[in-house]
Amino acid sequence: MEASAFVLPATPRQLAYARSLADRNRTLLPWDVQQDRRTLSAWIEKQTLLAPVADHDPRPSSKQVAFAEKLARIKRRAVPDECFRDKGLMSKWIDGNK
Repeated sequence: MEASAFVLPATPRQLAYARSLADRNRTLLPWDVQQDRRTLSAWIEKQTLLAPVADHDPRPSSKQVAFAEKLARIKRRAVPDECFRDKGLMSKWIDGNK
């Protein structure tokens, strides 16, 4: 039996992660790549080296916004509007209001 003839199927977690990378990088996850664990692993490694699209977004994450709004309710103050447009400003506001 030849070693290359033995193909292990991709795991559900591996497939889920590969699909999330494909969405993040706005690329296609080829069907044949999904069929083999080793091939999918190599594809995942290649995709993780690409610059993520989300990192170029200057807006704060939904988690940042939710946490800031929670702090604002506790402190009984408003989050400044400009913080909703810049994740750096939001981070500074959160740090100053913990």
